[in-house]
Amino acid sequence: MLTTLAIVFVFGSMVMIHEFGHYIVAKWIGVKVIEFSFGFGPKIVGYQGRETLYALRLIPLGGFVKLHGMDAELDKNGQPMIVSNNDARSFMNKPVWQRMAVIAAGPIMNFVLAIIMFISVFAYLGIPAQGNSNMVGSLVKGKPAATAGIQPGDRIIAVDQEITADWARLTELIHSKPDQVLSLTIERGSEQQRQTVSIKTEKDPQSGNGMIGIAPEVTYVHASIFESTRVGIQRSIDFTKLIVVTLTQMVTGKIPADVGGPVMIAQVIGEGAKEGFSNLLGLTGVLSIQLGLINLFPIPALDGSRLVFLLIEGLRGKPLNPEKENMIHLVGFVLLMGLMLAVTYKDVLRLFVKAG
Repeated sequence: MLTTLAIVFVFGSMVMIHEFGHYIVAKWIGVKVIEFSFGFGPKIVGYQGRETLYALRLIPLGGFVKLHGMDAELDKNGQPMIVSNNDARSFMNKPVWQRMAVIAAGPIMNFVLAIIMFISVFAYLGIPAQGNSNMVGSLVKGKPAATAGIQPGDRIIAVDQEITADWARLTELIHSKPDQVLSLTIERGSEQQRQTVSIKTEKDPQSGNGMIGIAPEVTYVHASIFESTRVGIQRSIDFTKLIVVTLTQMVTGKIPADVGGPVMIAQVIGEGAKEGFSNLLGLTGVLSIQLGLINLFPIPALDGSRLVFLLIEGLRGKPLNPEKENMIHLVGFVLLMGLMLAVTYKDVLRLFVKAG
């Protein structure tokens, strides 16, 4: 039940804020909004406003805002029709820069949501600060330290008999010995029971440092709303840079392309929810940045491709053939759905292999 509520909260927040961006800017410049929907496929429930249908649809894998004049519409007889060139409330009759503003508003709102999520976490918990003690704060699953039985709260007081009074000295010794077996002296519990653990370090492919998969303890320092806002904005920028670099490395083949779909995301959200509401807010922020960035890619059917077409129109002084553009978006949408199904299938197989 907790996982289901968390998934609804995360996906709902990201999709609705994205579509609200399109909706509010379209309203602002005077475009008629025909429909504002969460999900795709058959309508489950809906409310018909003065001119806009607000609907919840069967497949909860996104959402959309249907704008008057953006695509072909159906007349009273169910036949497709093209909106008149004289219709002032048609999307296509607005200046290029206004149409670009409508399209860009969706991804931009995803970045705004991320900033709000991070500010909320920092204002409530405080700003995280890395400790410098020799205590292990957390471990990376599957890495040498976790496999060897080291636990959060353990103190690593020596590496190969060399005293490690603080985190800086501890990591210095571990980093200096990649692909080597280390003897770690551990203190555990209030009684400070000591034991010795042998661990073989891994070599980090980028830095060449020795790694065992440990992280320092984290403390939270209370901050004002202004400081929380500053750090929240900075954290959003940092995550955006990290995601861009990671995606670039995947495309160029520098790192393996490990792409997760809805099933994997849902699993991560479920695990995040168990860690607490603040952790879920932070996760929502990161996923919202990813959604905003992906939508800016020049892939047919995504906002990025529509921005490219509008940019070309602005440079040429006239629009591209609407039928050809719509066909490109349709083909792109079909391919995108196919990719999503393939990634989902891969996620399901991964779960079965993990369970086995």
